[in-house]
Amino acid sequence: MEDWRGFAQQMASLARDLLAQESVNDTLKRITGSATELVEGCDAAGILILRGHRVQSLAPTDQVVVDSDDLQGRVGEGPCFDAARTSEGQRQFRIADFTDQARRWPEYVPAARRLGLGSMMGFLLFTEDEDLGALNLYSYRPGAFTEASELAGWLLASHAAVAFSSARTHAQMQEAIGTRHTIGEAMGILMGSRRLTEDQAFAVLRRYSQDHNVKLRDIARQVCERGGPP
Repeated sequence: MEDWRGFAQQMASLARDLLAQESVNDTLKRITGSATELVEGCDAAGILILRGHRVQSLAPTDQVVVDSDDLQGRVGEGPCFDAARTSEGQRQFRIADFTDQARRWPEYVPAARRLGLGSMMGFLLFTEDEDLGALNLYSYRPGAFTEASELAGWLLASHAAVAFSSARTHAQMQEAIGTRHTIGEAMGILMGSRRLTEDQAFAVLRRYSQDHNVKLRDIARQVCERGGPP
């Protein structure tokens, strides 16, 4: 990574581009796509999410990313799995050659080599609630990632973490606004059909939600869809 000035300009452009994406999914795709464009040696990239013991691949640029994530989930070990599992562990790593890591991950490494993977890097992206994730960069060649590649990956991951958090917050706000609107519409339907006050209509929705162990927003959506009480 000799042209750091050019890389800095690309990162500045990417930062603006990431914040302009319309959805969380679009943001994630832009992040992983940028990894293959900006980080020297990167052939494929993806974001591994760990919910409990369940692994999920987000915005993979290649099938090998999904295969690697699934593999780590099945055997319960591997570099991405370790990075995403705890906020107290290693926040970033660079594996120059998978064959050197056979003792550390005895089940994952041989299978990863059969997938054609030679080296990789990973960066912890976020630890929010119980959703833990890492940005992972793969190469088919051993020794593909240098210290400069690792620094470039870390800079990208830093931008990615901010953009990802912003996108998730925006999505949550939009969902909250949508939920509030749906509940308000359902209350209006109940007020008109049953001649209830606003407080009484909300009490009906809440009681039905509690009695049937269904979220209030789902009850409200049913009322709106049916034009009356569920």
